[in-house]
This record gives sequence, C-alpha cells and structure tokens, in this order.
Amino acid sequence: MATEQVLTGSAPADESGEAAEPKRPRVSRLPSLTGLRFPAALAVFAHHAFLPIPPLRLLSDDRTEYRLADWTSQAGGLGVSFFFVLSGFVLTWSARRGDTTTGFWRRRFVKIYPNYVVAWALAMLLFASSYTSTHVSLANLFMVQVWVPSYFTNFSVDSPSWSLAVEAVFYLSFPLLLSVFRRIDARHLKYWITGAIAAVWATPALAYALFPKTPRVPSGQDLSVSQYWFSYVLPPVRMVDFALGILVALAVKHGRWRNIGMFWSSLLLVGGYVLTFHVPYLYGQRAAMILPIALLIAAAATADIEGRFTLFRSRTMVWLGEISFAFYLLHYTALSTLRKALGTHQMYSTATGVAMLVGTAAVTVLLSWALYALVEAPLVRRFSRSRRRA
Repeated sequence: MATEQVLTGSAPADESGEAAEPKRPRVSRLPSLTGLRFPAALAVFAHHAFLPIPPLRLLSDDRTEYRLADWTSQAGGLGVSFFFVLSGFVLTWSARRGDTTTGFWRRRFVKIYPNYVVAWALAMLLFASSYTSTHVSLANLFMVQVWVPSYFTNFSVDSPSWSLAVEAVFYLSFPLLLSVFRRIDARHLKYWITGAIAAVWATPALAYALFPKTPRVPSGQDLSVSQYWFSYVLPPVRMVDFALGILVALAVKHGRWRNIGMFWSSLLLVGGYVLTFHVPYLYGQRAAMILPIALLIAAAATADIEGRFTLFRSRTMVWLGEISFAFYLLHYTALSTLRKALGTHQMYSTATGVAMLVGTAAVTVLLSWALYALVEAPLVRRFSRSRRRA
C-alpha cells in the first residue's frame, strides 16, 4: 500500500483550507494491516461455518452445534466492522494529493468488481439459482441488494457479498469525505472520533426504539428485520464505521493518536467480544467492539511506521491478507457447496465435521489464491490506470 508521508504534530490549514501535513520520513507500506485482513476474514468464515441452518450445518450433536454457533454468533459482525474501519483507514493512508476522483473510482472498480462478479456467478451456478428470483439475483449483480429491508434479499446469492455492496457506497463517497475531513483542525480530530464512536453506539438504540418489532429475523434473534437492516446493513448507517477509519488515519498521520500498542488493543478487542454476550444483540454486532477495532488498526499501523515487529507482517500473513478479499467472497460458496455435495440430511460427529470445515477453509485459501492470481492481480495491473493518462 503506497502511502503519503507519515505525519506528526498539529498543523495549520494550507491555502486550500485543508490541514497542512507536517513531514516525517515516508513509509511506503503498512504490512501489518494487510496481514490483519485474513484473521478478520477467518472470523466471518467461523461464523458461517457453525450457523445451525440446513444449507450449512454439518455437526450431528445439537449441544455442540449450538454452543459453537453461540460462541461465533458475533464473529461475523466483528469481521465486517473491522473491514469497514480498516477500509477507511487504508484508503486515507494511501490517498495521493492531486489524485482525481475518477482515477480513484477506476482503481476501486477494477480491484473489487471482477472478483465480485466471479463469486456471484459461482454461487448462482453451484447452489443459489435454484431458489433465487431473477430480480434478486440481478440486485446482487448490480450491488443494490442492501437498500431494502428484506433479510432474504440482503443476504441472498453469495451471502457475504452484501458488505461489498455497502463498501461500493463508501468508495463513491470517499473523495468527498476525505476532502471534508482533511479540513478539520488536527487538534479537534479527537472530538470527531468520539462522535463517530458515539454514533455507532446510538444506532442500535435508534433501531430498537423507532422500528417495529415484527416480523422477526429468521436467525432466531430477538429483533425484527427492519431493526437489523437499519442497524447493521443500511449503507448510510454503516458509513459511520468507514468515516471512523478515515478520522483515525488522519489522527495517526498528524501525531494526534494516543497509541496503546497491539497487545492492549488486542486484549480490549477480546474483552469487547466477550461483552457482546452481555448486551442486546444489535449492540454486540458493532458497538461493543468498535473502539478496540480502531485501537488495533492504529496500533498496527504505528508499529509499522516505527519499524517494530508484529505477528502480522510476516510474508505468510501478508500473502494471506492479499488473498483475503477473494477468501471472503468465496468461503460461503465453498461451505454451501460442501453441504450440498454431502446431501442435506447426512450429519457428522464433531471431530469429523470440524475436520471437514478445516479442509474447506484450506481449499478456499487455494481457490482464493487462484482468483487473486488469475483475476484480481492481472486486472489491477492492466486497468487500474488509464493508458491515456500514463
């Protein structure tokens, strides 16, 4: 990830009205942030792997199945929230002054949409076409499935792809958001960050207070489809997570971030995950973990800036991080295809079922590598920059 110069200290505004950025030696990569992507994707995999629903369930023992499902019930929310905040941080960090809006959009489109279409086509071919209507499948293809409060539309075809439809809105908005946030006095960023975190906490409160309690979501949680859609899916609401990432990146650049280190950030994230089991469900999906997520991302970036060792900057973790987008898109299709191939009624012991899931994760890594190497990387190299501009 190419970056701008690393920034410290507060700064006056330049002639354009944007905060000037004091200079430090350039840091061209933040490998720990790339390496952190794969554990986040693996958390989403774990959530789907133990969902006790017929299209996915493998374990015959009810007690074990529901215990594992409970333990991983908020892992999906953790992974998605992490990606949303990370996206805002990384895009801000790598933003180049003088870059054009159309140039930015072009790079995002080339990197994201071809993989998205491949994953959509595989899901339709392997399992989703038998029960997905034409209009829902097309809504997925054109990334608009998140704009209606319909559970079976939001999470249709390739279920995890809803978050990419949300990210598409982030990308469209990013040039404007960055232009606005760069004008914030660096000394005031802490207030904006606090406000963003408060907004994340306020979202489930608004959802519970303002939306009807029925019809219920089919997952069995004590909340309605509209409450869940507003708090967890709706793009303008989730943009707060993305904006938080932008603000944290600016704070780190300006040296206005109080870094507590990766150990304490990770420990707080574990504590935030434990907290999800003691608060109403919608608070657990985002709010309980949002501050630790921001702390961990900033701590990993700071470690790379300072040249300190982290577990996530090894070659293996960086490679896994690079293919994590493909892994995220393909894992649900791999799990669903496995269940379909085995037959819908055959169940397995805990040891056998877990071994199958580990094997599925390994196969998905290989498939993700292929998708990255054959589709994502060559298309990015070929089309991410206009030949005319070059």
